Amino acid sequence: MSAMPEHLGHRTCAAFLLAALSVVASGASGSEIPAAEKRSDYEFMSPDTRAIQDDDGTNPGMFSVLDGEGLWNKKDGVLSVSCDDCHSGASMRGIAARYPAYDVDYKRPVDLQERINICRKRRQNATPLPPESRELLALAAFVAHQSRGMLIELAIDERLKPFFDAGRELFEGRQGQLNISCAQCHDDNWGRRLAGNVIPQAQPTGYPAYRLEWQEIGSLQRRLRNCLTGMRAEPYPDDAIEYVELELYMAWRANGLRIETPAVRP
Repeated sequence: MSAMPEHLGHRTCAAFLLAALSVVASGASGSEIPAAEKRSDYEFMSPDTRAIQDDDGTNPGMFSVLDGEGLWNKKDGVLSVSCDDCHSGASMRGIAARYPAYDVDYKRPVDLQERINICRKRRQNATPLPPESRELLALAAFVAHQSRGMLIELAIDERLKPFFDAGRELFEGRQGQLNISCAQCHDDNWGRRLAGNVIPQAQPTGYPAYRLEWQEIGSLQRRLRNCLTGMRAEPYPDDAIEYVELELYMAWRANGLRIETPAVRP
């Protein structure tokens, strides 16, 4: 979702979005961005923030990647096996480019973090890691980082289609007391300036991402909750399918863009 201007703090979110109403009120078509015009949110950041992401020596998200590598190789659970034991040293390169993905047992899409917890239960007989926990984010960052530079290539088959349609509806539908939609800002008004900052396209190319606002790494679902609160809408429960539906639509919307994990965002 949209990045807050880099010089604004969390307390100014409501005022920022109220000002946004004057920008988006006249553009409510929710038209999709043509493939040739898709841009990573990286391209809308300041040079200073880009520099932090570009240098692995200064990118704070790399600490989570390193932690995730250690957890990947750590034996865990009743079965005392590691992720690497199951995958036999195989690279995870390309996996993140195809998530969320359909799970045949759950009969619904799951995102990368839920897939990790499913594997913990099925393959290690280990306790699932709490949402937004340091360990779960680190494992997700480690897996996604191996696809850095690859193009997002998410195909929507007949099993995913109902969830994809629901995600599109959520993205394009007006929500909250401010009565605005994600699409009004990020499809209809990207590239326009608001309070001196460029409105980005809200492309999920780098999650888990380190946000300067948070001073830590976090998931796309956390960012979606932030945006719902900013829109003065009621966030969904932590395990709600609506978040995965939004992730599914947004990942498809980002097809053709390169994975940046761990991205740095304002």
